[in-house]
Amino acid sequence: MGKYTEESKRMLELIGGRENITAVSHCVTRLRFVLKDPPKADIKGIEALKSVKGSFTQAGQFQVIIGNDVANFYNDFTAVSGIEGVSKDAVKQEAKSNMSLLQRTLANLAEIFAPLIPALVVGGLILGFRNLIDAVPLLEGGTKTITSVSQFWAGVNHFLWLIGEAIFHYLPVGITWSIAKKFGTTQILGIVLGITLVSPQLLNAYGVAGAKDIPFWDFGFAQVNMIGYQAQVIPAMLAGFTLVFLEKKIKKIVPDYLSMILVPFFALVPTVLLAHTVLGPIGWKVGSFISDIVYSGLTSAFGWLFAGLFGFAYAPLVITGLHHMTNAIDLQLMSEFGGTNLWPMIAISNIAQGSAVLAIIYMHRGNKDEEAVSIPAAISCYMGVTEPAMFGINIKYVYPFLAAMIGSAIAAVLSVSTGVMANSIGVGGLPGILSIQGPYMGIFAICMVIAIVVPFTLTVFFEKKGVLAGRTITLR
Repeated sequence: MGKYTEESKRMLELIGGRENITAVSHCVTRLRFVLKDPPKADIKGIEALKSVKGSFTQAGQFQVIIGNDVANFYNDFTAVSGIEGVSKDAVKQEAKSNMSLLQRTLANLAEIFAPLIPALVVGGLILGFRNLIDAVPLLEGGTKTITSVSQFWAGVNHFLWLIGEAIFHYLPVGITWSIAKKFGTTQILGIVLGITLVSPQLLNAYGVAGAKDIPFWDFGFAQVNMIGYQAQVIPAMLAGFTLVFLEKKIKKIVPDYLSMILVPFFALVPTVLLAHTVLGPIGWKVGSFISDIVYSGLTSAFGWLFAGLFGFAYAPLVITGLHHMTNAIDLQLMSEFGGTNLWPMIAISNIAQGSAVLAIIYMHRGNKDEEAVSIPAAISCYMGVTEPAMFGINIKYVYPFLAAMIGSAIAAVLSVSTGVMANSIGVGGLPGILSIQGPYMGIFAICMVIAIVVPFTLTVFFEKKGVLAGRTITLR
């Protein structure tokens, strides 16, 4: 008998029995279920189990927070239920049957960018470090940078750009590969397509505005500009989706014995042609339009209002999964304006959620069962991952979640009002300051202090005054 056998039996009963489970898997801290009839699950009963730290439903999945011992609980549950576990990807696919068309669309977009996040985080840290040693005058009374007085660090700075360029300038390669992988088509074709968008023989996207003569392919009856799409998100997405569409359609037509030859050719060549004649130019204009709207909104006279709303609403966006859309906007802003004023607010929101959890740790000190969730969750938040804190603690009590949203909004208003810009996406918590452009590091540090002090203070105040006392949220 396993450690969690009895609790697993009870959970199986409370969740509606084996017949109510379509698929089950687990991640680092949570069991992930796809249920045939979600209302059958007894949420209060499940959350009353000793090993359960909370539950929520997101993207069609009913997720039960267990903690670091989730793998052992999962093994006992599958043994008791007789249900064979599946991969997280399989669970996600099953979960889409419980989602609306909009939810499925957003989930697909999230799954395209999710595999790119580790590289984007590394790239953000590298650009942040380069920013610190090359753009911030830290030496000789604040008059010289580290690279200006040290050949070693100048060499390090030059070398690290090799990685930064590979991640951000050649981002279209990652996007087209991820789209091919997501929709089950030939991944190497996705990679090749991406390379054709950023090939060195093309005029670099960053040089188009100042170019006197743009090279072109001359087909006699038509000329096509040889323009690259370095760091461009939407042109790469349009090209990737076109490749997937053509490959799947052609596979249905071409006999199996000819598919190895004809499918790659008739999928890739037309897609590359369309990418440079139609999709790329249209995607560039769409991307520029979106980034211009966001940037104009944040730098207008009413930028403070947009910032306050975004800072307040970003955490709820995480619950819905809509927050993944900001990755594309951030990357587009970086391409168009050499930085992003949106991402600093995301880093602030993460810090605010962690600070609210920190207040709960302080107020509930000695509660060992809760600390098993709250302490790792707070650390995770300060390093940029908010889900454990939000789903395990803040949403459970409601008032810490509200306190964090208020603190985030106040700090976001200050950030935007003072023109804070980040060089790139990075780690969204305390290390996020490394990605901030040199002139704004000081004011962003003040924003971080606000995101720590205000949520912490409000959480303590709300609890002592009984604000929203006894209220809990179960996400469905």
